[in-house]
Amino acid sequence: MSSFESRSRTRRKSTLAQHAQGMRHCSTLSERILWNVIRGRALGAQFRRQVPIAGLFIGDFVASEINLIVEVDGSSHSTRAASDIRRDVKLRRLGFTVLRLPVKLVEPQLPVALQRIREAITALSAKP
Repeated sequence: MSSFESRSRTRRKSTLAQHAQGMRHCSTLSERILWNVIRGRALGAQFRRQVPIAGLFIGDFVASEINLIVEVDGSSHSTRAASDIRRDVKLRRLGFTVLRLPVKLVEPQLPVALQRIREAITALSAKP
């Protein structure tokens, strides 16, 4: 890798980290609702929010120990379905499982959303 590529990658990671930090301060209502329930080890896995991944993406909620990313998808994702699919494929290649929860599930049906997260945690924790 050339020094130019290295500097470019470092700059991109730094910019991504700054963007993630800004996103932590400007989270959506559904992200705040979910975070208040899953923070710490409330569901059996340690989650962090707005986490840079591989210098390429930012995951809404990431449990690194089991490689689970929980994404809360608002209305803007309805026009970005193809982009989300490509992103999820790349994340799977990196070893992550992506669980997408629509805002319409998180806000009015929080127990259902939490059950889906618990099921993903259980499945991933059981893997050898």
